[in-house]
Amino acid sequence: MTQEEYHHIAKSIPGQPGIYKYFDVHNELLYVGKAKNLRKRVNSYFIKTFGNFKTHELVRRIARIEFTIVDSEQDAFLLENSLIKQFQPRFNINLKDDKSYPYIVIKNEPFPRIFLTRRVLKDGSEYLGPFTSVKKVKELLDFIKYAIPLRNCTLNLTDRNIQKKKFKVCLEFHLGNCKGPCEGLQTSADYAENLTLVKNILRGNLSPVIRYFKKEMKSLSEDLKFEKAEILRKKIEFLKNYQSRSIITGVQKTDVDVFSIVKEKTTAYVNYLMVRNGTIIQTHTSKMEIHLDEKEVEILSFAIPRIRETFNSDAKEVVIPFSVSYPDEEIIITIPKGGHKKKLLELSEKNVNYFIDELKNKERLRLDTPKIKTGFLLKQLQDTLKLPAIPSHIECFDNSNFQGGSPVSAMVCFKNGEPSKSDYRHFNVKTVTGINDFATMKEAVYRRYKSVLEENMPFPQLVIIDGGKGQLNAAIEAFKELNASSKTTLIGLAKNEEEIFFAGDKESLKLPFDNESLRLVRRIRDEVHRFGIGFHRKKRSEHTFKNELEAIPGVGKNTADLLLKEFRSVKNIKVKSLEELGKTVGKSKGKIVYEYFKNNT
Repeated sequence: MTQEEYHHIAKSIPGQPGIYKYFDVHNELLYVGKAKNLRKRVNSYFIKTFGNFKTHELVRRIARIEFTIVDSEQDAFLLENSLIKQFQPRFNINLKDDKSYPYIVIKNEPFPRIFLTRRVLKDGSEYLGPFTSVKKVKELLDFIKYAIPLRNCTLNLTDRNIQKKKFKVCLEFHLGNCKGPCEGLQTSADYAENLTLVKNILRGNLSPVIRYFKKEMKSLSEDLKFEKAEILRKKIEFLKNYQSRSIITGVQKTDVDVFSIVKEKTTAYVNYLMVRNGTIIQTHTSKMEIHLDEKEVEILSFAIPRIRETFNSDAKEVVIPFSVSYPDEEIIITIPKGGHKKKLLELSEKNVNYFIDELKNKERLRLDTPKIKTGFLLKQLQDTLKLPAIPSHIECFDNSNFQGGSPVSAMVCFKNGEPSKSDYRHFNVKTVTGINDFATMKEAVYRRYKSVLEENMPFPQLVIIDGGKGQLNAAIEAFKELNASSKTTLIGLAKNEEEIFFAGDKESLKLPFDNESLRLVRRIRDEVHRFGIGFHRKKRSEHTFKNELEAIPGVGKNTADLLLKEFRSVKNIKVKSLEELGKTVGKSKGKIVYEYFKNNT
């Protein structure tokens, strides 16, 4: 939308609180925003000069604007949040948090079971959470199973079924993990008391649980039941240790939500600490994509209600580094200057910076790991083969022939442990008659490194000859004739035993089959096989085609080449008309080929 187009509708925009929606020509929702004064806020997009390219792009795409007037800024905040969640417009802040967090469910049933789930159902059950650390929750559930007897069976424990004595206690009862409500050995009131203890533990409110266990332990000691009292003492010790890992020394017993933010270019990170009864029971850092260069105050204003809603927070106080607008006037916004709340804010800032550092380290490790691994492999290969330098440049040769025909050689090149395909070479044998593996290898090696010398190119640190002593000796002869023996190290790799031969050595070097160095050498050898066989198949195919065409009386090599270049295969040539063949090789030759295939197919 241009400024001129906007001026036609500017006066119709209300100067009241509400939300505005921008749509493109395809009626796609681009952006949702809130405003205390809609006219002033929308005007700023078309009058203000933005330094951010994405804001310019948004304005350029706007084709239609819609407004919804509400009673207050708080209502606008809530409506904006709802619309963003529903439609996720491309230019709004995107909270990159698609995890399915685990909950602990207390099932809506007689003698409720308690277990971990990722599915929140509208079944009347009570869901505690969500929790960010599955490991921590499982640790608590394991303790609950050990410390507080609850059933884990799926029996339908209605009063009627229990009275009819439909069920018998199971092994869990005999192990002390259940009090046997299935046989009426535990009342629903006693079971509910145990559930209250569980809820307190999961909400970080450990003090009443510890008091309860202490009272029970004292009662058991007075009854001289010291073994059972010792079990309770261990439970108390676990809870105190768990509490000491979570509690912030010097922090008052308070319930608050703490948020801090760090913005980096087009990404923002918001850390959240859920503090209950002076104990941090949840910590989470959210990553957000920024599209319109929003300020930190706008980002935090967007993030706080979304995160609090995700984690079902009921805290009446929010601790943050600077003032933001918040839709609920009953929530106390605190910007601490000192004391225990300032300490909590600093802890949140440490967490968000640690999260960012960890992300960067993971990315750096992801990028560097292949390089580190390759560097390690090459260094290991140097040590294994006793090479004078790390073999960052390796070349490998192989011969290929089929039933005594079409001999070829191939060379592949690896640089820094990876194929350098632009340096691959294949060689049509020129000086060798018949099949002579050794002479063919010598020719290929000689031609390769004669070219390297003439063009003043660097020699590889390692040359691998695929074959045994015979092929290796042939390659050594080529290097001697070029006076280049000192420029690299040659080794031969025997095909069957995976043995490595060095020039002049009588005994081979046998490496363990799972040796990393040998794996790299085998990988290079397999690549030269693939490259050589592919070239040989192509040549053999061309040779077969030409032989069939050149077998026609009156058709020579040039005519065969022209036909194959035009029609790609003998099969295609066979079905071509006299006129089509004549256009390619002339009427006379075309008639010879046409008549031959007409009479012989």
